[in-house]
Amino acid sequence: MEKRGIRARDLLLITLGCALYALGLVSVNIHNHLAEGGITGITLILRFWFHFDPAYTSLLLNIPLIIVGYKFLGRDALLLTIYGTVMLSVFLWLWQRLPVQLNLHHDLFIAGVLAGLCGGFGSGLIYRAGGTTGGSDVVARVIERQRGISMGRTLLFFDVVVLLLSLSYLDIRHMMYTLLASFIFSQVVDFTQEGAYAARGILIISDDYQAIADDIMAQLDRGTSFFHAEGGYQHSAKKVIYCVVAPNEIALIKRIIAHHDEKAFISVINVHEVIGEGFTYERKRRSIF
Repeated sequence: MEKRGIRARDLLLITLGCALYALGLVSVNIHNHLAEGGITGITLILRFWFHFDPAYTSLLLNIPLIIVGYKFLGRDALLLTIYGTVMLSVFLWLWQRLPVQLNLHHDLFIAGVLAGLCGGFGSGLIYRAGGTTGGSDVVARVIERQRGISMGRTLLFFDVVVLLLSLSYLDIRHMMYTLLASFIFSQVVDFTQEGAYAARGILIISDDYQAIADDIMAQLDRGTSFFHAEGGYQHSAKKVIYCVVAPNEIALIKRIIAHHDEKAFISVINVHEVIGEGFTYERKRRSIF
């Protein structure tokens, strides 16, 4: 398939998402002593114990992860991830130096809600554009490809470990409000991007079904199936493509379909449980290097 390249709309969404996420982290999480999961949570731990600027540690921690995961991201996803990682560090640096303060009167409940809203909307915009901010997303994708463990399980495990480590500088009270922020974060991401961690089933009806299926298998390494169907009006025979993917692959799926057939019918379904290759069974192993 011919490369579509990076769209200006994607870069704009990622920029806005990174700005909002970084604003919440600096003006809400840091000022109210709330933790965070993933690589961002590690940067907050390093900030407390060693006074390292999260703008720099976020970039430094993500560079080796992106290098390791470049073979599993694809060209466009890799470029969007690099862009998201850099923009997040830029806005973390910027918001720490601009006089932007949110006076919450030390109300941890409001701080937890606001932290979840900012982080959720920001991350949702980034995922919707098909990008990430690197970190645990890259690790989860590598583990999924190498070990067949779903991204959701890996991300949850990683977040739990980081939050437990955050107890080294937070008390239980602040940690409970951090968990409130994490819950709101997950709900807002679902609302903004229709899910960040769960699987999605896709039904595609198009006359170019074979070309679309071939590109899905080639670019995403996801299996596809054909269902035989019949049109309700003209009673013409149709083949329907069915595929189950991770939510952050939805954007690329839509690009593949639009490249072949802009009038294709697409239905995205919430999948509550997936058992099979690529989700619970071990996928074909590839050397990381």
